[in-house]
Amino acid sequence: MNDVLQRLAELLEQRKQADPQSSYVAKLYAKGMDSILKKVGEEATETILAAKDGDAQHLIYETADLWFHTLVMLAHAGLNPQQVLDELARREGLSGLEEKAARSKE
Repeated sequence: MNDVLQRLAELLEQRKQADPQSSYVAKLYAKGMDSILKKVGEEATETILAAKDGDAQHLIYETADLWFHTLVMLAHAGLNPQQVLDELARREGLSGLEEKAARSKE
């Protein structure tokens, strides 16, 4: 896994024990999954708007926010980024149409 993702995953796990008054992530965890999902949705919308604006730097910034909050969501659910990377690796080389068809059979 990318070193940045690994370090973030470790930090997000540590923040589960942190005081919500001293940590933004701990505060998100304390508010629960619905609040985390709302934040992911907000960041997704901001990312889409940045893409439509065509400002590359703004798009990078908003995508970083989206990825970060998605990592918070995964950590809160007891998952980690390596699991997502493993799934992407599994799909590597598959046609998107084939992969989607395989999911509909499950």
